[in-house]
Amino acid sequence: MTEDLGTLLRTLRDRAGLTQEQVAERSGVSVRTIRRLESGGSTNHRMGTVNLLADALGLEEADRLRVAAALTGSSAATPVPAAGLQGHKPPDSPPAAFQGRTAPDPVPAAGLQGQGPPSPASAPPPRPPVAGVLAEAARELATEVRRRWRREEAQRRVHDPFPLPVRWQSAPAVLTDRAENIQRLGPGGTPREMDLGGDLRSLADVYLRIPSGRLVILGRAGSGKSILTIRLLLDLLESPAPHPRVPVIFSIGSWDPSTTALRDWLISRLLRDHPHLARRRSGVATLAAVLVDADLILPVLDGFDEIAEGLRRDALDALNATTTPLVLTSRRAEYAEAVRAAHAPLVWAGGIELTDLTLDDLADYLPRTTRGVPTETGTGQSPDAPGSPWDAVLTELRTGRGPAHKNLAAVLTTPLMVVLARTLYSETPDRDPAELLDTSRFPSAKSLDEHLLAGFVPAVYRRRAPERDAAGFQPRAPYADAARAERRLGFLAHHLVRLDRERQDLAWWQLGDSLSRATRTLAVVVASVVSITLAVWLVGLLLASLPLDELLLQGCLMGPAAGLAFGAVYALADRAGGGTAFAPTRIRLTLRVAHESLGRRSLRTFAVRFGHGLIGGAVMGVGCACALSLGRALAAGTSVVDPRIIEGTLINMLVLGLIFGSAAGLVFGLMAVLEVPVDVTAAATPLSLLASNRATAGRQFLILATAFTLAIAFGGYLIVHLLQGTMGPLNWAVRDSLFIGAVGGLGGAASYVLAFTAWGQWIVLARVWLPLAGRLPWDPAAFLDDAYRRGVLRQTGAVYQFRHVRLQHHLGRSFRDRHRDFAPATFTPPSTVDR
Repeated sequence: MTEDLGTLLRTLRDRAGLTQEQVAERSGVSVRTIRRLESGGSTNHRMGTVNLLADALGLEEADRLRVAAALTGSSAATPVPAAGLQGHKPPDSPPAAFQGRTAPDPVPAAGLQGQGPPSPASAPPPRPPVAGVLAEAARELATEVRRRWRREEAQRRVHDPFPLPVRWQSAPAVLTDRAENIQRLGPGGTPREMDLGGDLRSLADVYLRIPSGRLVILGRAGSGKSILTIRLLLDLLESPAPHPRVPVIFSIGSWDPSTTALRDWLISRLLRDHPHLARRRSGVATLAAVLVDADLILPVLDGFDEIAEGLRRDALDALNATTTPLVLTSRRAEYAEAVRAAHAPLVWAGGIELTDLTLDDLADYLPRTTRGVPTETGTGQSPDAPGSPWDAVLTELRTGRGPAHKNLAAVLTTPLMVVLARTLYSETPDRDPAELLDTSRFPSAKSLDEHLLAGFVPAVYRRRAPERDAAGFQPRAPYADAARAERRLGFLAHHLVRLDRERQDLAWWQLGDSLSRATRTLAVVVASVVSITLAVWLVGLLLASLPLDELLLQGCLMGPAAGLAFGAVYALADRAGGGTAFAPTRIRLTLRVAHESLGRRSLRTFAVRFGHGLIGGAVMGVGCACALSLGRALAAGTSVVDPRIIEGTLINMLVLGLIFGSAAGLVFGLMAVLEVPVDVTAAATPLSLLASNRATAGRQFLILATAFTLAIAFGGYLIVHLLQGTMGPLNWAVRDSLFIGAVGGLGGAASYVLAFTAWGQWIVLARVWLPLAGRLPWDPAAFLDDAYRRGVLRQTGAVYQFRHVRLQHHLGRSFRDRHRDFAPATFTPPSTVDR
């Protein structure tokens, strides 16, 4: 008969001499959850929760068996590793990939040609032992990565009607390491011959033939490197014997190796794209850091050529300083240049280079992409024989020798251009691919190439009649204007251009970066003016007994004064941060103070927060004092240069500066105690991250508004009482304190959220300012999501990327051609260069 799980956990905790609070602190599980488990109030037990409790109690194998038996309700249980309970594997998780065993990675015997089984020296490193919460985190990550990239393949329509036959050959020897190093042989070892050739169906097998687990994939622009990495990732995850590491695709173009270590950059990308990995293990490191340090991540680094030219050598040197298995993709020319500069290729890495599509590939693929009634050809075929709109193009490729044949043969050799041609002609019934044979329109391969790139966006944004729903309602098709959509996409592509490099990550919280610092500051000033003015009017109507005209005047004066003060603080912070956008926060505010948080927050953090709040609050208090004094002088008909008015203004500036500054410093200092990590259980998408940050900003506003109001109102009493004798008679009536406190609380909290949070900047800049300037639609999130669904953009975790880098380049260049004021700066090269 099995033991009751709750009774058993309580007995084991008592034996360990721990309270529920101590177990909660060790495991990271809330006290409420522990109480429910021990009391039998929870019947839907999560395996990860029980694993955490077992680790916190330090249970030996026998006790873990008892817990496993109680959990499964059986009288016998399979032994589990001492590091944690492994439980039953979810149906959609990689079978046996992270079950806490130590075993070598499989190396197919066919991978080493004619040499028998591999020697121990050439075998890959053993699988890291994994169990408990780490094993569960790896399983969750693998499941989410697989789900995400399956959806990406579906969005790209890779399998419609069938995947293009991407093939490759072994890369040149000068771009790969020595064979004995790739096979990790000891001194004197004889390398075996390895055939790395193959096609899209065999990439995982080819990768597993490389004992070092390091592979470089080379190819020219549009040759299918991204599709290949997606297929490799899915094949490794869906294999009957899954890879011991979770393959994760990272767009390496955003990595700056001169400022950020590879490990730190990988962790930051994991935290951005998979927020649930922000949970901390043992209260020290995040799960993302633990997974990277435990060698449970297989980095698939896509786009080495997208790293800034001056940083590629540093990037290759940094990669060569690591020993972890990885996959790297790049254009051949850029990678070869980095190899020459570093005097070494990627160490231990084998290499493959993608080859062009053949005429037979096109003949098999393009006709099957057309839908509808087949046409009769005029080539002597039987009327019953189905024809294809692509027959003329394919015939020219087979038999032609003229300029059209030369241009087509040069362009239709990569998956990118074939997909663009398919989209432009097969999916647009009124377009005839025979126009590609017009040499007067397309006299060169470059003009044909530009035609296909330019026609992609109009083709996917062509007007379609929206279908009626079940209730008979026919919605308006969003963004059906192809020309307008192309201009907005061009602006987004231009936004990604910087003087030092061109980025690929299109993040919603960075859209405001496209505006100048002065424009961003002006937008914050306007938003703050509106917030504080409305706060004055609203609070005045409820609390103040001022006449309506005086109240309106107070709002019109206090709003701009405080707005300018807030704008000054924002400008200083923006300049100090190098103009970097505020990233989405990974913390939220809670009124429940966790006792373990008090111990983790250092005095230095509190002092820094207090100092920032003190300066910002003091500036805002000075602005409010000037506005109050000016308003009362105008209402009373007194000259603003009257000595008594000037003296009163200076006193108000000092007093209100102290009140607002100390209140803001105290509130922001105590925020460190109220901040806890956001509990996100699902991996982020751009829209889900936006929604979670909207909720976080809402909580911040509610807590800050309340805290500011109370701190200003009651803190003002204390400061006025302390300064009463020194500064002369000071008046701080109850109604005045509530009025100023509520205005400062509501207006200050709203201004802070709009100016210093990612969601606030999104609202002010992306939802209001850029649409007013005609750069973006009024609902940018819906526009980006629609572009993703149409296949122009792709989702990579929490950010979007253009589906193809060449499409991004084309749209950005077209935008700059239409807007000469956005033309990139040019620099005159110096006549001599010092070396």
